[in-house]
Amino acid sequence: MTMENNNYGVVLVTASSSEEAEAIATVLITEKLAACINLIPITSLYTWEGKLCKDQEYQLLIKTDLSKFSQLEIKIKEIHSYDLPEIIAIPIIKGSKSYLSWINDSMN
Repeated sequence: MTMENNNYGVVLVTASSSEEAEAIATVLITEKLAACINLIPITSLYTWEGKLCKDQEYQLLIKTDLSKFSQLEIKIKEIHSYDLPEIIAIPIIKGSKSYLSWINDSMN
């Protein structure tokens, strides 16, 4: 499969703490479901069970080949503490060929 045929993307996931974010990231990298994951502290405002919530969370920016999205989603749901974790994929429309090649190489 050439790089042009791959479906690279960034998957967004939030976690309750830096420890949980790092644990999720470690599993995804180790199991080759992601090439790189950035962990960023954020403040999230959302409605849950009819109530406005404001929480300090960690945003995971997961660089991956979206052909592995189903496996990635299953694994995140297995290890995540949330009943309904955010798992949203955003396609990478364009990228440096060398970086996209590195994503590919890192996941094989």
